[in-house]
Amino acid sequence: MANLTGINTDMSGKVGQFVYRKTKRGVVVAQAPGKPAVPRRSEKQAILRCQLGNQAANFRLYGDKLALAFEDKAAGQSEFNLFVQVNYGVNPVYITKQDRLNGACVVAGYTFCRGTLTNIGHSINSGGVLVSSLALGSLSIEATTTVADLAAAIIANNTGWEDLDQITFFRAIQYRDAEYNIPRALMDSWRLVLDLADETLLYNRVPSLGFTTVNGYLGMSQALSDGGAAWVHSRDRGNGNIRVGTQHLVVVNPLLEAYQSTAAMRASADSYGGINSKAVYLSPNATLTSIGSQTAYAAGGTQQSSGGSGSGTQSGGSGSGTQSGGNGSGSGTGGSSETPTVAAPTISGTTPFEESTTVMMSCPAGATIHYTTDGSTPTSASTAYSEAITLTDTTTVKAVAVKDGVSSSVTTRTFTKGSGGGSETE
Repeated sequence: MANLTGINTDMSGKVGQFVYRKTKRGVVVAQAPGKPAVPRRSEKQAILRCQLGNQAANFRLYGDKLALAFEDKAAGQSEFNLFVQVNYGVNPVYITKQDRLNGACVVAGYTFCRGTLTNIGHSINSGGVLVSSLALGSLSIEATTTVADLAAAIIANNTGWEDLDQITFFRAIQYRDAEYNIPRALMDSWRLVLDLADETLLYNRVPSLGFTTVNGYLGMSQALSDGGAAWVHSRDRGNGNIRVGTQHLVVVNPLLEAYQSTAAMRASADSYGGINSKAVYLSPNATLTSIGSQTAYAAGGTQQSSGGSGSGTQSGGSGSGTQSGGNGSGSGTGGSSETPTVAAPTISGTTPFEESTTVMMSCPAGATIHYTTDGSTPTSASTAYSEAITLTDTTTVKAVAVKDGVSSSVTTRTFTKGSGGGSETE
């Protein structure tokens, strides 16, 4: 601090970093105290924002199935914005930036639809089977049960259900990519219109996996493990007034706990530059384009990218890999290229079985499954899989996934009637 006399003796106030104060003895000048540095990225920000990567990965699992999942969607608001809004800060799950770019996904119990219809309750019984709150009365679902039979049972024994309401069963499967040591996931869903006049056999429309009688209630045909599942109630009368129940995914996932810890949060924050650094975390207002998912492998491998909404496509890359972009803006090519790979499909079902078994198949989003049941090798010209198939005799099912003209390796599984076991190979 200093006294100034003879110069600017009428001065007072602040100029730059100095404060001038007029006194009887002259003008006293002092350096203004600096404001304490406030970190742009606090631990609180990390806790909130580092969860967005896995939320985006889970949202993609549902594909276009959430287009009508939120009743209160405002004009111009996206399903992704609402998905983040209802799950932000609730039981967060953290993955690193690199895992996110590599396509990692940890199946979590996120709320994926919200509305005013009666929601469906869920519980896991002593056998580990997921059971809904939908009472079926005296109905025991069998191979001869029709859609009308199930519709009548649900409407008669549960409040808030009407003819032509829909019920959708979601099943997510969690697995770990052994080669790259990251969690990945697949999602299947089956939607059924509860039509009192529909005499179609129920199992021609949906699998027993999510449509089985368990102690008088609608439930799964097997224990829930390595992923999640849920049933959803919806109503669409074609007048634009879509209604839906509020529902979250019920999860039994051994991988989940490790990705919800403080250590996982810090690892995620560090992958974005660390807590208290100047770089920006993912924003809660980010779009799927900005969060975008990629699969980036080691040099010499294949790099795939899927973006969010926009126009045009982008392909290209550098080095020894290829990059195929999602829906971005503009178009262009560059770099060397290799043929992209397609993950092989999965085949699931009960084996051995007594009378019949329901077989389901799943594959990465955007791919089509083609299969055979006569022992021949499937190609893109083989029968396309669209819904669960029912087998009544010992059968070997072979399937490939086809995307953009590229076929995966063949998955083979034998379903044995009476005795023996099933096998699955790729």
